[in-house]
Amino acid sequence: MNSSKPSEGKRFILSSLTFIFFLCALASINEIRFESLFKLGRCALSNAPLPLNSSSEMSTLAPNSSSDDIRILIGILTLPDQYHRRHFLRLIYGTQTPVGAQVDVKFVFCNLTKEDQKVLVALEIMRYDDIIILNCKENMNKGKTYTFFSSLPEILNSSDRPYPPYHYVMKGDDDTYLRLDKLVESLRPLPREDLYYGYVIPCPSMDPFVHYMSGMGYLVSWDIAEWIRDSEIPKNHLEGPEDKVFGEWLRDGHRAKNRFNAKWSMYNYPEPPTRCTHELWPDTIAVHLLKNQEKWIHTLKYFNVTTNLKPSKLYHIP
Repeated sequence: MNSSKPSEGKRFILSSLTFIFFLCALASINEIRFESLFKLGRCALSNAPLPLNSSSEMSTLAPNSSSDDIRILIGILTLPDQYHRRHFLRLIYGTQTPVGAQVDVKFVFCNLTKEDQKVLVALEIMRYDDIIILNCKENMNKGKTYTFFSSLPEILNSSDRPYPPYHYVMKGDDDTYLRLDKLVESLRPLPREDLYYGYVIPCPSMDPFVHYMSGMGYLVSWDIAEWIRDSEIPKNHLEGPEDKVFGEWLRDGHRAKNRFNAKWSMYNYPEPPTRCTHELWPDTIAVHLLKNQEKWIHTLKYFNVTTNLKPSKLYHIP
């Protein structure tokens, strides 16, 4: 009996060591599997698209565009109480998708003065984020345009975005219809510095170096916006017809050596006929003086703006 005890002890130790070895082998196999699964999962997550509410910065570029494409800011000067006009223009510009460009349309007005504005405009900003409120008293020809252009460098220049933030800045009226694809197409061959673009005034003139561009919608390169901020010339000459005064700034400052007359792709609505009007035609960039719904609808129908409406059982539009 006593001679069998050492033999039993050896068998117990051997069995224990075998079991321990088996557990270690099993753990190693599971660790390899876990690591493989972890790497596979990490790879899958890194390649998965980010959700729309991700904190990662979302591009504002139009479809089929890149960071090297034309960047245009259009500031539509309007009034705080023009809620219906802004909503209407959001339909007009929100359904246009110019290819190869980033075109941002913003509504621009001076400080809010009414309690209802503080609520309603704030809701607009929360929903659409397309409003710029300038630090000024509302006016048309007493410096609002100067405040708009001179404020942009401070508002938009930033180390975490491209420079310039926009190649071009355009001032537009809220009774002007802009066709963004045609605008972009006309800008492609033009310089991105020291540029002044628009509809030459007086109406019969075709020389962009004689007078100035109509307030219906004129555009300058970003460096001119920075010059307006820094120069004493605009600061000392604020009052008067804003488009005329703007042209005088450039003349007195010897700026805008590159000028482009977009006439007759930009023009006033054909009725009533004047020396500034033109019939609607396919090469249009801008139509001005759309003062009522009838003129807007006539213009929009001519350019077939609803042609991309998709068929659906949800509606019937003959």
